[in-house]
Amino acid sequence: MERYDVAVVGGGPAGMCAGWEAAKGGAQAVVLEKGVPREDRDRLGPDSTDAAGMLDYWVDIMNIDYERIPDEVILRELSGTDFVGPNETLSLDTTGMDASYPEFGYTFQRARMDDWLREEAESEGADYRTGVSVTDVETDLSGEPRHVLSLRDGEDIGAKYLVLADGPQRQVTNRVLDRFLADDITDYVGTTHANHIAYQEHREVPEEVFEEDRLKFWWGYMPGETAYPWVFPNDGNVARIGLTMPIGMDIDEVENREDYALLRPEDDSIPSGSEYIQRLLEREYGDEYDIEEDFPLAEDRGKRGGTETYAISSTRPIDSPTRAGIAVAGGAMGTTSAFHEGGYHVAVRSGRIAGRLAANDELRRYNDEWKDAIGDELLRNVTFADIVAEYGPGDWDRTFGVANDLLAPEDDTLLRWQLRSGIEGLKVVGEYKWRKFGYRDGKYVQLREAEYQL
Repeated sequence: MERYDVAVVGGGPAGMCAGWEAAKGGAQAVVLEKGVPREDRDRLGPDSTDAAGMLDYWVDIMNIDYERIPDEVILRELSGTDFVGPNETLSLDTTGMDASYPEFGYTFQRARMDDWLREEAESEGADYRTGVSVTDVETDLSGEPRHVLSLRDGEDIGAKYLVLADGPQRQVTNRVLDRFLADDITDYVGTTHANHIAYQEHREVPEEVFEEDRLKFWWGYMPGETAYPWVFPNDGNVARIGLTMPIGMDIDEVENREDYALLRPEDDSIPSGSEYIQRLLEREYGDEYDIEEDFPLAEDRGKRGGTETYAISSTRPIDSPTRAGIAVAGGAMGTTSAFHEGGYHVAVRSGRIAGRLAANDELRRYNDEWKDAIGDELLRNVTFADIVAEYGPGDWDRTFGVANDLLAPEDDTLLRWQLRSGIEGLKVVGEYKWRKFGYRDGKYVQLREAEYQL
């Protein structure tokens, strides 16, 4: 049986960074990744699927010097984002957050970013293995080694510390954590009803309508908690056009179906992701363009034929049973968010914290350290997701209208601004502060360390 100081299950951003930091700290580290084929990668690697956008302050959350990121990773510098409601549009040219990155943000090639992090981990001495499936983990707190990982090929790997970074579906994480809980883990952590699925297509966009430096989101166009389409500009005239939506939604439970622009009266079920994208493109550009001819798939990109599907956890984050020498990082701990479609930055940071502490025999500090580093970001996501959970099209119009009023130009009269934005603005801000207050002192964590039985 091979032995390591730190074994990492999952080779995505959290797992790679855990291995990177552990090896950099002098530990013998192994990262175990099942690996998936992709059109844009010539070897097996992590899933590497998300909309791949990075805001300015997210760069600081990653705690990676952006000047070190290879040029071929960054595709487009961004100047802002547009939120489109059924009748109101909100445009933002700043995140409003202090940040060292000089622009609004950037879009990036996810597979290249992942491969760069892998190279960084391997250059520090981490052993990164692909094509490896972990079937089980046995933990004996008095054993040597403490954790024994069983692999599908029959091999066992022993480790002092275990980092679980197998993504929002938690295929290994749930089995491991279940043994430390009084009840079934699904009683603590919702996994099916609260999860979202994302679908995206890489499409070539006519030059005259290609917005090369802005993100675009449509809210209130499709039903479901934090369900929305988006467009992310990539290199050339290719854009990622995708959406996020809840898993297993019943169309018969949708109220006021006629208010949703991407539903049809004849729909007897929630449309597929590809159908939603087709309807969005027809709605936005169908009067002037033939969508199939003028917006063709870039079939040499993505996971398969220019398309990709992936899971996003919209559950709240969880603590780790650090007394057992276990840290859960990235999507497996609930860092990804369906609200803003992405968790790369917090996955990177949580993985780095876990790896560094494991290398220094200080993993007991993990739950406190990740809260200090990314807790504010996760708290914002959880709070906003709660606020908009029941939003319909009219609610998005109202919210965007209030936001536009609050951002009114200086030459607007003070009286008109006060009349338009005053009461509604107070409602929006007041609800956010009240819900955020309710999650104070770490109450946004849905599974606390004290609930593990060790």
